[in-house]
Amino acid sequence: MKTRVYTKNYCPFCQMAKSLLTNKGIEFEEIYLGNDVEKMMELAKKTGMKTVPQIFIGDQLIGGYDDLKSMNDSGKLDEILNN
Repeated sequence: MKTRVYTKNYCPFCQMAKSLLTNKGIEFEEIYLGNDVEKMMELAKKTGMKTVPQIFIGDQLIGGYDDLKSMNDSGKLDEILNN
């Protein structure tokens, strides 16, 4: 399943999310938003959130790093990836 991570510079939560995915052997596409306000607004419309990282597995919004870590800790992340 395709995994996408939307990121910006100087984002420790983005780094932690990418590390978690990498350590689990999950390949992902990083979509760097930089300081592009238009791209950030587009992502905010799509997710309802204005923060990064925003993580998608397939078409499902996982959320940010805390959501990803919680799903990993509970085993739900593996369930999603194995479906």
